[in-house]
Amino acid sequence: MIKKITLATVTTLALMAMPAQAEGMKCQTGKCGAGMMKTEKPAMKTKKGNSPFLIKHGLPHMTKMIMKNWDDAKLALTPEQKEKLLVVRKETMGSIMKLKPEVLALEKEIVQASKAGTKASELKVKVEKLASLEAELTMVHLTCLENSNTILNEEQAAYLMDMKKEKRQIKKEKMNGMKCASGKCGGKR
Repeated sequence: MIKKITLATVTTLALMAMPAQAEGMKCQTGKCGAGMMKTEKPAMKTKKGNSPFLIKHGLPHMTKMIMKNWDDAKLALTPEQKEKLLVVRKETMGSIMKLKPEVLALEKEIVQASKAGTKASELKVKVEKLASLEAELTMVHLTCLENSNTILNEEQAAYLMDMKKEKRQIKKEKMNGMKCASGKCGGKR
């Protein structure tokens, strides 16, 4: 019995360590086959929902959307707008990249201390520091939105927001389709 358990454990670990390319798959973030491991993690990549901002959802990441659509003919950014938007992005990302590692490290430290049995009252100072950093980053985010919206005209801003709504709707429909495929939608399959 022990030999079977040991063999199963070793086999499982070997399969988990097998690179996705050996299976003829291209491993992209979160898209590897079951049991496949990502071999390299970017330094600032975090789990979805692990945002360094105080407001976790609802505010658009304007410079990210702009950069993805930089040369979109419908967005029609002028050279002057592009120059100004690059300055906003550089300032925003500089501030975020400076503080985000501190936020993530502090979050991890608080979680580990809590799991280890540290009393809440002993963690209060760290929690307040975390809240302060997240508030500072949220202000950076809000300033970025404000500055970007002053550079874009109304049509450009509306176009970006419409694209965001469309993307969210497509994602929502895709998620609903996944639930139904697994038999969780209530319909008969």
